[in-house]
Amino acid sequence: MDMKRLLLAFAISFAIIIGFEKLMPQQTHQSVRHDQAASTQSTPAGDAPRPTTDLTPPGSQPASIPPPGPEHRLPIAATRVHGSINLVGARFDDLLLADYHETVKPGSPEVRVLEPQDQTQPNLVQLGWSAVGDVKMPDSDTLWTADQPSLTQATPVTLSWDNGAGLVFQLLVSIDRDYMFTVHQRVLNHGTQPVALLPWSRVSRSYTPVVTGGYLVHEGPIAITDGRLEEMSYKSVKSNAAEHGGTGWSSAQPAGDRSAWAGITDKYWLTAVIPAPDQAVTASYRYIPNAGAGTYQADFIVQQPIQLAAGGTLDTASHVFAGAKEVHLLNRYEDDLRIGDFWKAVDFGWFAFLTKPIFYVLDWLNTTLGNFGVALLVFTLIVKTLFFPLAIKQFRSMAKMKLLAPKMQAVRERHKGDPMATNQEMMALYKQEGANPMAGCLPMLVQVPVFWCLYKDLLVTIEMRQAPFFGWIKDLSEPDPTNIFNLFGLLPFDPSALSPFLHLGVWPIILGGTMLLMQRMNPPPADPAQARLFQIMPLIFMFVLARQPAGLVIYYCGNNLLTVMQQWLIQRRTRLGGTRQVGVVRS
Repeated sequence: MDMKRLLLAFAISFAIIIGFEKLMPQQTHQSVRHDQAASTQSTPAGDAPRPTTDLTPPGSQPASIPPPGPEHRLPIAATRVHGSINLVGARFDDLLLADYHETVKPGSPEVRVLEPQDQTQPNLVQLGWSAVGDVKMPDSDTLWTADQPSLTQATPVTLSWDNGAGLVFQLLVSIDRDYMFTVHQRVLNHGTQPVALLPWSRVSRSYTPVVTGGYLVHEGPIAITDGRLEEMSYKSVKSNAAEHGGTGWSSAQPAGDRSAWAGITDKYWLTAVIPAPDQAVTASYRYIPNAGAGTYQADFIVQQPIQLAAGGTLDTASHVFAGAKEVHLLNRYEDDLRIGDFWKAVDFGWFAFLTKPIFYVLDWLNTTLGNFGVALLVFTLIVKTLFFPLAIKQFRSMAKMKLLAPKMQAVRERHKGDPMATNQEMMALYKQEGANPMAGCLPMLVQVPVFWCLYKDLLVTIEMRQAPFFGWIKDLSEPDPTNIFNLFGLLPFDPSALSPFLHLGVWPIILGGTMLLMQRMNPPPADPAQARLFQIMPLIFMFVLARQPAGLVIYYCGNNLLTVMQQWLIQRRTRLGGTRQVGVVRS
């Protein structure tokens, strides 16, 4: 029977490793370009408008200047972003983030979130109009003129195009100090006939990214419409679009108090379009096949044509977000611009009610202490303090089980070969002595949600991306870069290239040591098979967590050491009666 249990223990351990590998996203030391850049490029279909301040009086046109440069690009120079707008098609397709770099190495390139169509990862935003009837409209080949030499926080820009038939189309663009563009789509009707127009906006991406977040982080099309969060994978959008004429999903957003929003998200970056709250729009995910990987698109279009009378002016407002998913910044935009659930761009998961508060605590500790690694350790101390009463119950239960060990062994010897009789007498013994073998698991089970939420925070929040600790840990969101299999860098090769299991850094080894120390402080399980399983668990966890974020491993090490200290303190204060009667434990 012991051999069967031992085999079962090994099977369970193997299942833990395989399950963890499949479920959890695998971190790598190499920078994944898509994870650093949300690129987008658009070809077809129509969507909704963007907001900006009206800089010219109705009925007049802004003074035009020649398009800057041979490629007709308007420079963008703001506090946290820079790049350019392509005046051919009025495409937002070139944007870099000044505060973020692809890796922690000196001289690493800045993160790019928008990229032109002729590059490797096309990603763009476009705003325009569709017309009811035969009206000459701007398209992706239209050359717009600008009234300023560049777009800055202090100098908004008006892009203009005259269709030569009485209609002047304008995009009035401004940018704030962070990542939000405001765009007003204006149309001036100098003709003699009314026209019916449908303003639209879209985010499009003409490549299929490498998804880095596994099952725990959504990457791909995302939207909030009518108060509901909609997330779809690239694969789902593509397959649904093939069945429904190019549209993978659509949803109506009535006019209301809060804006809908839609776009394409990466692990840390988001590109999204946000129509004004008073617009009734329809959101869609689309897939458009082409010669390359095809184009994935998230778009808005107004639900009903807007009538523009002769001599009249049409003005619709929207926003464009292209930047880092900073939690506090998303919250501010949600409040200031009335954007519905904008914080959900960060995938806090089903347990957001717990994951989000834990993030706020960690972020506050980091702001106070100046180091996210130290913040993790202090957070561990807080958690251990809160759960200290449960720990006392756990150690008392373990002490009882330790004193019961001789009696339990006697029961096994007496009923060898009869597991049913053994279990019955064991239960009677537990009841007689007031012991509960499961009581020792309670503190661990209670802390599992905290551990899980902490893992999610490390995985999805950009605030922990490239946050350093001490020594060789330059990025708590990445695995420990050291590896025992190449003698911690002395041998010039990467063993993990041969097998992902051939990566074991210093902190995972420290983790294994803390787990062994914990085992020494605890009585071994009475069941030999369970005892053997416990003996190999440190080795299992060392390899399982070796390729997970270093911050998680550091948290686990701190948690284990505090557990050892707690146990030592409780054992020192706990005295059994002179006769060592089971259950007579007081602190």
